[in-house]
This record gives sequence, C-alpha cells and structure tokens, in this order.
Amino acid sequence: MALEDLTVLDLTRVLAGPFCTMMLADMGAQVIKIEVPDGGDDTRTYPPFRENVNGERESLYFANINRNKKGITLNLKAPEGKEVFRRLVKKADVVIENYRPGVMDKLGLGYDALKEINPGIIYAAISGFGCYGPYSARPGYDILAQAMGGMMAITGAKGGDPTRAGSALGDMLGGLHGAIGILAAVHARSLTGKGQRVDISLMDCVIAATENTALKYLESGKLPPRMGNRYAAVSPYDAFQCKDGKVIIAAGNQRLYEKLCNEILHRPDMITDPRFVDMSGRLENQDAIQEVIEETLREYTTTEATELLLGKGIPAGPILDVSQILEDPHVKEREMFVELTHPTLGDMTVNGCAVKLMDTKPSVRTPAPALGGDNEAVLGSLLGMTKEELERLREAKVI
Repeated sequence: MALEDLTVLDLTRVLAGPFCTMMLADMGAQVIKIEVPDGGDDTRTYPPFRENVNGERESLYFANINRNKKGITLNLKAPEGKEVFRRLVKKADVVIENYRPGVMDKLGLGYDALKEINPGIIYAAISGFGCYGPYSARPGYDILAQAMGGMMAITGAKGGDPTRAGSALGDMLGGLHGAIGILAAVHARSLTGKGQRVDISLMDCVIAATENTALKYLESGKLPPRMGNRYAAVSPYDAFQCKDGKVIIAAGNQRLYEKLCNEILHRPDMITDPRFVDMSGRLENQDAIQEVIEETLREYTTTEATELLLGKGIPAGPILDVSQILEDPHVKEREMFVELTHPTLGDMTVNGCAVKLMDTKPSVRTPAPALGGDNEAVLGSLLGMTKEELERLREAKVI
C-alpha cells in the first residue's frame, strides 16, 4: 500500500486528528492510537451507540473514525509512560497530537524534545488556532472554527442568521490539511533527511475554504451576503423547484447558460435580454432567472428534470438525503460505504476512503481497536517488552 512504510504515533482524539490518521491508515500507514488508560478517546462516549456482545453501549462514532488503527494505552504523565513513549518515537516516522498548544512541551514531549531522540521525526499538531498567534492558547472546537473562520457568516438562507455547516466541516478540513502537511513533510524529509513540525489551525483551514470571499470584500468594500444555495460568482447556480422537490442546476459558463435557454426553457430572448446578457447581469437578476426556470421545471419531477437537463449536457442533479445516498449505485460502485465485522459490535457500515489510488488502493481492513487492545502486540513487537514488564506497567496504571 502507498504508506505501508510509515509508522504514526497518534495521540489525537475526537475528530480532526483521528480523521487525519484514519486517512493515513486507510492508505496503509501503521497508525498506533495512543489513549489515556482511564476512558480513552472522548468519542468512545459519543452517539450513535449500539449494544455490543457484552450488553454494553458502544460508540459507532468511534468505530467509524478509528478503523485500521492499532490501539494502546499510555499515561504520559507518569515517568514510565514518558519513557515508553520516547522509545516508541525512536521507531516512528510521525507523531500527531491535537492538544492545546504547549501541553506536550509541559510534559517534556514537545517537538524540540522529540527531535533530539529522532531527528527525522515529523511532529504534526492540530489545534483550534495553531501554535502561535494571539489566539493560540484558546481551546478550539469545530463550531468556533466555522464561526471565526468566516464560514458561518456566508452560510445560511438569504436574510437569515449565520449558520454552521451540517457536518463538522472545520474538523474535517483540519484533518485533511493535517494529512497533506504530513505527507509533504515526509517528502521533504526524503530531500533533506530531517523531520519538521507541521502546525495546523482549524481556523486557518476554514479561512482557506472560504476561497474568494475576502477578495470580494477587498474589491467592493461590501460584506458578502448569505445567499442560501446560490453562488456569488455564477448564475444560474442554485436549487430550483420541480413538481415534487428541487433540482440543482449549475450553468457555470455562457455556453451552458445559452443551452439552458435554448434547449430547456425555449427562451432564446433570455440570451439577448440586457439583464442576462453576461454573468454580472445574471448575478444581479437571479430572482428573475429563477422565476423563468421554475415555470418550466414545475411540470417535471426531480428525476425527470435531472434526466432532461443532463440529456442536453447541462450539469444538474438531485438533492439526496443519506438514505438515498446509501442506496445510490454510483456511491456503491465507488465504495464510499464499506461493510466491516467488528469483534464486539458485529457487522457494521463505515465510511469509505475518498482517495482513489488506482494502483495502491486504500482500503478498510481492520475494525477500531478496543481500549488498549494492542498493548501486548505493539509494545512487545516494537519495544520487545515481556509479559512481565507489561503486567508491571498495568499495575502501575501506566497502561
């Protein structure tokens, strides 16, 4: 597999960090998830739950995001725990954590300390606001990143309140940028022979994802308004009412707009109408365009409208809910949901990997680990620890 020669020590919890390491694990990296012995990752207590074979509630949230990883426990506050971690760092390529900046330094396990042990180590940290800057010490969560990164200000119904995206978009963006940064650092190490620190801020990632929002403001001096499903750069590019629901139309250029007018609306006059003759005009007159489009589409179901539009080469599609996505033949063929047998939860469905490497295919191979489930296998194989040594660490509550 693409990353099978990488060993990753994963100190992350909740979503941004675990999503990052899940991607690395799907692509073949040996990810060793390190949790505190007392309770582990917070998401072990997050819904949705299923009753496991022991009659206990177990988190499907945790099981989904932590597949393909090995799991050990380690108390990094204990001297023995620190020593075990340092020994693991000697064997690793990457350390990733998402504590508040400074926590690992206080433990004596920050990047400056670890690079003395392993000069090639890549140390990635994902936090709300990064390791420097006035906000660096603040706690960070997805909703704060979306709010302070500008995403909520441009999301929501026209005239409505700022709205958080329906998923933890800030966390997911942080995880994606973390994976990209780590892989870039791995490549840089092949050139320089040295590791480096990778610093990821959720707020930075959300700002980057607002794309040209800042440019609009800088050029016009006006704050971009919330527009619902519309897009400030293209029109018609929206959800339009049909007989039984709405269909998306994305007429992203002049050619597509003209095809829409001529072949669907049968309104060639809308091409030469001064209000609609260019993109600037269409953006200023979106309500008028919507009225004409919906006058035609109300005669069709969303399925019929989609087929009609696509048949004329105009980008279109339905708005699918999760029940429809799970049954969609394209989604199934792309393996975006994968069946997995979990030792305590039984058969379950997890998200597939969106990265399709055609020769070194990412895959879901193993279920999420039990808390400390791989202590003996990992610490025995990597560090040569005996059963007696492991038992002593358990008694001392180090693992």
